[in-house]
Amino acid sequence: MQVENISIKDIDKSLLNANYVSNNEISTTLYLSFLLGRPMLIEGPPGVGKTELAKVVAEAFDRDFFRIQCYEGITFEQIVGEWNYQKQLLHLEAAKQDSNREDKIFDEEFFIRRPLLNAFLNEKDSVLLIDEIDKADEEVESFLLQALGEQEITINDLGTFQLHNDLIVILTSNSQRSLLDETKDRCLFLYIPYPTVEREIEIVKSKIPEADDETVSAVVKLVHEIRNLNLMKKPSVRGTVDWVKSVSNLGTKNLDESLENSIGVAIKTESDKKRVIKDIFNRR
Repeated sequence: MQVENISIKDIDKSLLNANYVSNNEISTTLYLSFLLGRPMLIEGPPGVGKTELAKVVAEAFDRDFFRIQCYEGITFEQIVGEWNYQKQLLHLEAAKQDSNREDKIFDEEFFIRRPLLNAFLNEKDSVLLIDEIDKADEEVESFLLQALGEQEITINDLGTFQLHNDLIVILTSNSQRSLLDETKDRCLFLYIPYPTVEREIEIVKSKIPEADDETVSAVVKLVHEIRNLNLMKKPSVRGTVDWVKSVSNLGTKNLDESLENSIGVAIKTESDKKRVIKDIFNRR
């Protein structure tokens, strides 16, 4: 599908065909990202489909997929690439033995590419996911500004590389720290909250089409009740899907019993579990 011919309805349909239930805000932001060639910064609670959206965009629009998984302490070398020092040393040793051989070692053949550079130099249109950017430090985030805004990467001793394809960049954040204003300025912003009951039912049905409608509805509505509690970790959409699978396998004749027996699928701490049992199950 050519970017210039794409519409929001096309995006809705393509995402749904790839098993992702979108909404108007998600599809519109993705459409504008295609149209303007701008990165997307997606925030929202864990487990609402931020990372999945990037993977699905690659699948739905037949693009290669590259991923940078950020974490505390991640470095420039792990994102862009690094010099192959062993190969450089071997080349210098060989150059000493052969006077006709150049001793030039700062060349692409001695550089090991990592995801950012690979995504930029890929010939096929691609998607680059920079996942959980808020876990990287500000120095790394600052380095990424050139790539996000000017669509080029500068590497010391090697030069500046221009973007080779129509690259969609998607950054995700769980708001562990506030991102730089310069990063936000370069991106289209999208916040994905927990879905409505109706949309979450659609999501679960898209993942488990064989699940009983009554069970899906009951579990989703229960999850929404639970999310209104003051918990350490609220159930994710992934947790909802897993809970429906679990209950369906345990049997639904006594739904409350099956739900309580499998509560660890969706509730992840003992204190949260006790609160849910006390405030939800004991009132049912």
